[in-house]
Amino acid sequence: MNANDDQVTIDDAAVVWSVATEEISERLAEQPLVVVMHGRGSHENDLAQLFPFLPAGCVYASLRAPLSGAPYGMGGFTWFTASGANGPERASVDDAVAAVLAWLDRAEGRFGAPPAIAALGFSQGGMMSIELMRAAPHRFAAAVNLSGASAHGPVGGDEVLAERRPPLFWGRDAADPIIDAAAIARTEEFVPGHFDVTARLYPGIAHSISREELVEVSAFLSEALRLDGSVG
Repeated sequence: MNANDDQVTIDDAAVVWSVATEEISERLAEQPLVVVMHGRGSHENDLAQLFPFLPAGCVYASLRAPLSGAPYGMGGFTWFTASGANGPERASVDDAVAAVLAWLDRAEGRFGAPPAIAALGFSQGGMMSIELMRAAPHRFAAAVNLSGASAHGPVGGDEVLAERRPPLFWGRDAADPIIDAAAIARTEEFVPGHFDVTARLYPGIAHSISREELVEVSAFLSEALRLDGSVG
């Protein structure tokens, strides 16, 4: 959050980019941007470790979630306030989505608009990847949801999303101990009617990301973003 405690914002200074600041504008003139979002209780440097395993023909920006985890008994940062019976409250999800879209506006104002944008996240960040596409279906070309789910409740962009059916990669372990069965059922019901889904199960990874999964994510992004298939 910024100085106004009622406004949820992304800290621009905390963003971890995959390229040096002085190279961002030149790279984004030709290469897609992938917005990367960590899970609950983590931070922007976590998924930045994945950059070398993802396609080299993209610029990656790993964001810090806007809320401190301290009020919820954990370190790091979180995208949403405390969850209810159906998961995060819709208002909290909408606030986080609006914060990322506002950050994206600022980034494009500073560095220029990329030819395409994808959203990639783990756990809560995976939910964010889906919810960003629901809120702004024309702005994102693809999404990657790693060990996450969709949020409950309708979103204004759902009808457009169902018409566009952009590509979504959904990877998880069927025995994930963190994402509950109701959230998985909700997501299984929602995504087939709104995305062109690539769904993969990775037995034994629990609530994590495997090297095998990263290989498939890399191939997915290369195809969805029309890259040359090279991997960093």
